[in-house]
Amino acid sequence: MISLLVSVLVLVVGFLVYSRVTEKIFAPDDRPTPAVAINDGVDCMPMKTWKAFLIQLLNIAGTGPIFGALMGAVFGPVVFLWIVFGSILGGAVHDYMTGMISSRHSGASIAELSGIYLGKVIKWIMRVFSVVLLVLCGTVFVTSPAGLLDSLTPGWMNGTFWAVVILIYYLLATLLPIDKLIGKLYPVFGVLLITMAVATIGGILFSGGKYTIPEISLQNLHPDGTPVWPYMFITVACGAVSGFHATQSPMIAKCIKTEKEGRRVFYGAMICESVIALIWAAAGVSFYGTTQLLNEALKSGASSVVYEISTGVLGMVGGALAIAGVVICPITSGDTAFRSARLIVAETFKLDHKIIKNRFIVTIPLLAIGGVLTWIAIVNDGGFQIIWRYFSWSNQTLAMITLWVASAYLLKKGKYRFGSLLTAFPAAFMTAVTVTYILVAKEGFRIDNAVAYIIGISAAFVLFAFYMVMLVRSLKSRAAKADSEKEDVDPEKE
Repeated sequence: MISLLVSVLVLVVGFLVYSRVTEKIFAPDDRPTPAVAINDGVDCMPMKTWKAFLIQLLNIAGTGPIFGALMGAVFGPVVFLWIVFGSILGGAVHDYMTGMISSRHSGASIAELSGIYLGKVIKWIMRVFSVVLLVLCGTVFVTSPAGLLDSLTPGWMNGTFWAVVILIYYLLATLLPIDKLIGKLYPVFGVLLITMAVATIGGILFSGGKYTIPEISLQNLHPDGTPVWPYMFITVACGAVSGFHATQSPMIAKCIKTEKEGRRVFYGAMICESVIALIWAAAGVSFYGTTQLLNEALKSGASSVVYEISTGVLGMVGGALAIAGVVICPITSGDTAFRSARLIVAETFKLDHKIIKNRFIVTIPLLAIGGVLTWIAIVNDGGFQIIWRYFSWSNQTLAMITLWVASAYLLKKGKYRFGSLLTAFPAAFMTAVTVTYILVAKEGFRIDNAVAYIIGISAAFVLFAFYMVMLVRSLKSRAAKADSEKEDVDPEKE
């Protein structure tokens, strides 16, 4: 229990201290944000800070910090370290930089930002990559609530029925102005997500010793012997580092009223998500007692594990919270996934978002693809797990690219060139993670672990070395410019 409490405390300190370091390096100012400068009545609209925070939390969270944390807890309490330091040093910095850089480019997507700072080839890669990731995400967050509702309702209301209902809701949430459905419902659902976590950990802490939260250990406790590197760093994305957030932060970048709100909205929402992830990781191990039993339970699905933990700890009240949370929370990530995909496609083909016909033209094909993938996942045993694995790797790869985009931005536009190390270090780390994973994973190339480790670390080293070359050039260029300006005003020259 001490490890959990210390971990939460470190996250709070991280927000109070490291978020200010991050903010200082970015250097927000008083320039108009898209909510003020554009205010199109559809996507760019000013929101109160607390509302923007809760919507951002739901956008990036859903059941990600619940499902991912539970699956990560199978590795043991070592997962606490990844959630805490991954979030403070990587995930929260990633979310803040994405949101703030997007705000300075009229709410541009991560794909467009990639083109500006990494080149046109990367821009097109990121356009395709982002849309594929978002459709996969939307599909993942249709199948999980549809599956739970299928088990709780009459036979004719099967998984396909609920998937259609959810997709119809997605259509409305994707097409309507952000303040109509999302702006009204998300703050309520954000409170629900937080309430679920607080109630669950409260039930465990005050169980009279029935449940024991393990202390942090570096030991790998995965019952199948799956190595921590790189698998845990891919499994636990939401709550630590998640590329999906790079597709969501630009959405709220269109709604903050001033740049100085960004630290609380973007960095703060990520820290809050990490606290939720810590709670569910601790709940998973303490409730089942061993990682072996937790792993066995997860074979029936993460939704059923959430329901079992909630009812076991809190009784019928917990069951009601679990059902509401596991149904509502993933939907709140799925709808914004499709909305973000719509924005990226429209941005690519220069379609005016304000014209509803254009929104229909983009949205219908995206939802149709999501519907086909959902049907495949429902009718094929193990379809959900297959989609989740590809989503997980794509998610962390997007995070890696986004951190390099932020590094390039800070090199070119930042007030402090050395400040770009803030994003370059986690970018290099995530490069090693994603390259290694795709080489060893069964959905990847399945090569020998030792060889994959060498290649993954080498890839990170090469990119970081290239970054250092660019940093040195940037510093020299800045020094030369300063000398030139000094000569221009030197009175002895006049």
